[in-house]
Amino acid sequence: MDFNMKKLASDAGIFFTRAVQFTEEKFGQAEKTELDAHFENLLARADSTKNWTEKILRQTEVLLQPNPSARVEEFLYEKLDRKVPSRVTNGELLAQYMAEAASELGPTTPYGKTLIKVAEAEKRLGAAERDFIHTASINFLTPLRNFLEGDWKTISKERRLLQNRRLDLDACKARLKKAKAAEAKATCEGDTVPDFQETRPRNYILSASASALWNDEVDKSEQELRVAQTEFDRQAEVTRLLLEGISSTHVNHLRCLHEFVESQTTYYAQCYRHMLDLQKQLGRFPGTFVGTTEPASPPLSSTSPTTTAATMPVEPSVAGLAPPGEAALCLEEVAPPASGTRKARVLYDYEAADSSELALLADELITVYSLPGMDPDWLIGERGNKKGKVPVTYLELLS
Repeated sequence: MDFNMKKLASDAGIFFTRAVQFTEEKFGQAEKTELDAHFENLLARADSTKNWTEKILRQTEVLLQPNPSARVEEFLYEKLDRKVPSRVTNGELLAQYMAEAASELGPTTPYGKTLIKVAEAEKRLGAAERDFIHTASINFLTPLRNFLEGDWKTISKERRLLQNRRLDLDACKARLKKAKAAEAKATCEGDTVPDFQETRPRNYILSASASALWNDEVDKSEQELRVAQTEFDRQAEVTRLLLEGISSTHVNHLRCLHEFVESQTTYYAQCYRHMLDLQKQLGRFPGTFVGTTEPASPPLSSTSPTTTAATMPVEPSVAGLAPPGEAALCLEEVAPPASGTRKARVLYDYEAADSSELALLADELITVYSLPGMDPDWLIGERGNKKGKVPVTYLELLS
């Protein structure tokens, strides 16, 4: 118990000395040991790395999981070292609702069949999103989080220890300065009784001269200063090595960033393929729409007539070149009109769905024209000796 009390008293004394030194530095009453410029730059770079890593981590979590309640739940599971339960994505939930709606409204009706096709596509989109979230969490979020919870905590601990060593060093410098000033004063005045209030108490020999007593105090202060300087230099070197390791952290985060971009590219490419397949299944590219008894809103195209037609896709015969029930025309036999042909620039790549369509490459120029009775969303395109249907939405008509 006696040993513990002594240690407690010693720790309290050290804490008090550091507090006094820190307070005097804040009020400009004590000198402060400054770190070199390179060390200060390392500290600033480490702080900047930590701050931006936190911001990138938080915003990436928002990107992967926009629901704040779900993020809080996942955070609690991680803190409790429990496995995060599997969560249904929004796409998968939408697919479930569409499938249930198709089952109730009639899976054999045109609307029900379309709901089923869209539900399958949304389910694939949800699965792709789940894979992307899982991959991004492992390859990108986990390394960032490990840096903040591991390396940065170690750096912060060593920086606090360096701050304490610096306070001890500056306190020893201040104590030595006071002791030397008192020694000089005692030497000038001769043998006098030392003023014990100017420095900490010591077991002085009262019979010795004041000059000798202050000389002993200076020797002890110099010894303490050498020890404090050694500890400060050792701790500064340890902290410097950790701060220089931030460069390795940047390299690691760069690799993780590349992996995040790759996973995001794969995710969006999968989404594009799924939606392109869905559009082809619904007949948006190769098909036309025939009228039914149910009215629909006019087409959005400014060139289309305002007619009332339902939007039920059918398999194309010849993209609106012939009315239903009549024989399809052969595109090779169709001659362009004497007037009305225009040049058009292709905006996006387009893959022909069948032999009646013309495949397109972005930025190429083709000749286009329309024929009587054609669907307004399609034109006839010619490139050299090849011709075929082309969608208007993929073209920029030139004068």
